[in-house]
Amino acid sequence: MSTAAVTNTSKADTLVIIPTYNEKENIEAIIEAVFALPVPFDILVIDDGSPDGTAAIVKGLMEVHQDRLHLLERKGKLGLGTAYIAGFRRALDMGYEMICEMDADFSHAPADLVKLREAILAGADVAIGSRYLTGVNVVNWPMGRVLMSYYASRYVRIVTGMPVHDATAGFVCYRARVLRTLPLEKIRFKGYAFQIEMKFLAYKYGFRIVEVPIVFVNRVLGTSKMSSGIFSEGFFGVMRLKLDSLFRKYPRPSEQ
Repeated sequence: MSTAAVTNTSKADTLVIIPTYNEKENIEAIIEAVFALPVPFDILVIDDGSPDGTAAIVKGLMEVHQDRLHLLERKGKLGLGTAYIAGFRRALDMGYEMICEMDADFSHAPADLVKLREAILAGADVAIGSRYLTGVNVVNWPMGRVLMSYYASRYVRIVTGMPVHDATAGFVCYRARVLRTLPLEKIRFKGYAFQIEMKFLAYKYGFRIVEVPIVFVNRVLGTSKMSSGIFSEGFFGVMRLKLDSLFRKYPRPSEQ
């Protein structure tokens, strides 16, 4: 485990939320990579009772990084969506101005966090690390999975009318006021459809969404958490979101 001294112990304005389940092969490296960026980011790891000792590794690193690294431990796999919502609430309580989501497995390049933050500072309310804005920028995925993911985002765009090329992206940065505005307690999806629902709500509430092109690289270490059930939830969930939206009002930020 790294014992390098922390060069910047002041609180950052951006918190990176990293949900984990059995990520012992990746967690120390991803944390150190984020802390090595030229712009300071703080980190909150949300671990769902990983039996492989992921949380213990994070606790060891907390002794080195002190107030920059935080851990929220949960008992068992409670779903990606509930993990992020718990992280959002913690981030708002801690006073962060920007809150980012990213995976622990290096499928999202830590350096791209800087680009997402810059997009928020330039006026975006939601910045999405997009795999499909400039074509298909995915490395080492099986072709079947690439096509499924790409056309899933196309399907979401057609059904919802939301002008987002990568609706299922899990690499996102939110301005804090977005998370204070959205009814987090009413978010219904727990799997990857959660990502679609969050973007759809931000769009309906009138927040400015910007996509930032990234290259997504399939994990090298650890095991993927993807399943057919996740895609089923997304497929049918989109229809439900669209139908429900016909009977709801979404006040614009200026109206609140």
